[in-house]
Parts: sequence; structure tokens; C-alpha cells
Amino acid sequence: MQRSKFLVGVVGGVTAVVALGGLGTYLLAGTESTSRLDEYSTASVDGHKALAANIVAGRTESKYHPLPWVGDKLSGVTCPTALKAVTGATLTCTGEKSDGKTVEIPVRVTRADAKSVTWNFER
Repeated sequence: MQRSKFLVGVVGGVTAVVALGGLGTYLLAGTESTSRLDEYSTASVDGHKALAANIVAGRTESKYHPLPWVGDKLSGVTCPTALKAVTGATLTCTGEKSDGKTVEIPVRVTRADAKSVTWNFER
């Protein structure tokens, strides 16, 4: 009887740790970001407000490899232009893997208004 209770406790504990690990991975590995459009982060592209290219590049690089088991480690992420604050706008940033290979990173705006832009990238 004692062994059975112990086994149930171990299985329950392992299940809880795995579930919390999965939730943590999900939360940290997200590719969506919401950025304010303020005097420091706003640029203009074709007369539209846009999120500055260095902001998009920096945030993408930091979120691309948040945990050792998620994504590849990248460096030198750059974006060719600012990201228009218009729903559906896209651009492709590039980064470099540790082995020297170049990675293209598609970026897309999912929601935008006068004060912020929500965008995501593909890993």
C-alpha cells in the first residue's frame, strides 16, 4: 500500500514538473511582440508610421533562441527597413547562425493602431 502511494506521488510530481516546463517553454518561446510607437521607436515608411528596424531586429534576435531547446542561436539580426504599422505588413529580416549560415526571418504585423503595433516572426 505504501509503495503504491509513493508511486502515485512520484508520477503526479513528474507530471506537474513536465506540465510547468511545457507552460514555461510556451510562454518564453512566443514569437509575438507588441511594441509602442513613440518618439524613440517610430520611423516612417511610405508616409505610414512604422516600428524602427533596429527595434524589430533586436527584439527578434532576443526572442529567437529564448531557451536551449527552442530555436537556433542567432547573431547580427538586421532588418532592411522599418516595419509599417499596418495590419498585414511584412518584411524579411536576416540573422546568422553560429555555423555562419544565414537565416531569413519573415516578420508580419498582426494588429496596429496609432500607439502600438503587434507583430510576430517565424522561427
